[in-house]
Amino acid sequence: MKKTVIYTALAPAAIGTYSQAIKVDNTVYLSGQIPLLADSMELISDQIQPQIEQVFKNLSAVANAAGGGLHDVVKLNIYLTDMGDFAVVNELMAHYFSAPYPARAAVGVAHLPKGSRVEMDAVMVLDAT
Repeated sequence: MKKTVIYTALAPAAIGTYSQAIKVDNTVYLSGQIPLLADSMELISDQIQPQIEQVFKNLSAVANAAGGGLHDVVKLNIYLTDMGDFAVVNELMAHYFSAPYPARAAVGVAHLPKGSRVEMDAVMVLDAT
């Protein structure tokens, strides 16, 4: 098995001992993204809508660096510190994804890094041709 590290300066750098993404064959495992701005490594806002939008932008940047896009995501995991924000996630997902939508899980958590209100990770499958 050959693992390829995916990196882009257009998404936040890893904060710890992980890669932004790992590609194995035509599957890409995207690490969790929080709403950090890549240039400052600071949260975009304390409001949920801009946080969700930034997470999708960060995931998109990593997906693009791997040779795909959000349309190639087959599984999306969402972590929220307030499950009351789930309706906003659903609303914004419609701007970043189209049918058939990826499989998805949403989990309520007590805390996220840097005080973020949302984190998402994904699995993406690239066209094998």
